[in-house]
Amino acid sequence: MKIAIVCYPTFGGSGVVATELGIALAGRGHEIHFVTYNQPVRLGLLSNKIHFHEVHVPEYPLFKYQPYELALSSKLVDTVKLHGIELLHVHYAIPHAYAGYMAKQMLAEEDIHIPMITTLHGTDITLVGKHPFYKTAVTFSINNSDVVTSVSESLKQQTLDIFDIKNEIEVIPNFIDIKKYSTSFTDCQRSLMASDDEKIITHISNFRKVKRIPDVIKVFFKIQEKIKAKLVLVGDGPEKEGAEILCEELGILDKVIFLGNSIEIDRILCFSDLFLLPSTSESFGLAALEAMINKVPVISSNAGGIPEVNEHGFSGFLSDVGNVDEMAHNALKILSDNEVLEKFKENAVNSAKRFDISKVLPLYEEVYQKAYDGRFKITNSL
Repeated sequence: MKIAIVCYPTFGGSGVVATELGIALAGRGHEIHFVTYNQPVRLGLLSNKIHFHEVHVPEYPLFKYQPYELALSSKLVDTVKLHGIELLHVHYAIPHAYAGYMAKQMLAEEDIHIPMITTLHGTDITLVGKHPFYKTAVTFSINNSDVVTSVSESLKQQTLDIFDIKNEIEVIPNFIDIKKYSTSFTDCQRSLMASDDEKIITHISNFRKVKRIPDVIKVFFKIQEKIKAKLVLVGDGPEKEGAEILCEELGILDKVIFLGNSIEIDRILCFSDLFLLPSTSESFGLAALEAMINKVPVISSNAGGIPEVNEHGFSGFLSDVGNVDEMAHNALKILSDNEVLEKFKENAVNSAKRFDISKVLPLYEEVYQKAYDGRFKITNSL
């Protein structure tokens, strides 16, 4: 099947998932065309099965804000016609599903009927989508998609609670490719971060308020009062400066390592003993899953889709948002006994295997076929 994938080309979870999905689909014989404003960061070499089409947005002084949706919908029309695309898969309702719908209508004028799958990832629903300025457009885009998928049951329910949705939403979780983690590092260079008798606790995020960075630091503060430990913080964002100040106020700045943004996430997780994810909300919890496949147990909140990933008492522990005391207590239950820690490490990787791409990819192929078979159905919108 010839499939056009529309996504953000950045390091964000939706862009990573969309890119990895496209690469895996190409490996199964599908012809994949990425349509976005930059080549996706996770997309390496192109091939006869993987193509990239850049969306150019001309600069016109008439516009205060350049109309990306118009440029994207026009590019989609051209790509479909030039390459015989049979299906659109757009990641994020706004602006991608909105532009995809306009492309579908323009193509229909030429008697070209192409189905569109929309995958909801999180902030397109929980942040952007429910804003009064965008809610109507998001609702319209979802209801006019041929198939709608969500990355978690939690996000599906949130979508149904916030919007007046007429379409069925199918849950297809995010995934990882276990084969990419089969080769472990022979030297994680753990000694660069901590001494042999210190445990390493890690947090990786974009340092937004929703990630509750102060809770990460407070949990670690309580941990290091009981055992020798170091905290490794990976990422950058608006909460970083406050985090540095809090560490200084608590007197633990010498025990906290701020690494900034890094592309060596697997190497960092290789030497980690525990991962902290106390977020206010997570549509899925991809960071937790990546930690688990690297044999790192997770202490997390029970918000959003995280409980669908982190199995309480098995791959780690769940607590209510903001319950720093319980998170620290659970962390110490894992870290204080090396035999317990090793058991949780093994449990974490075994739990992560539930989300191997080999199990998730057929679910997408199934909805593709469903949408393709129904491509000539006359919908209410036509």
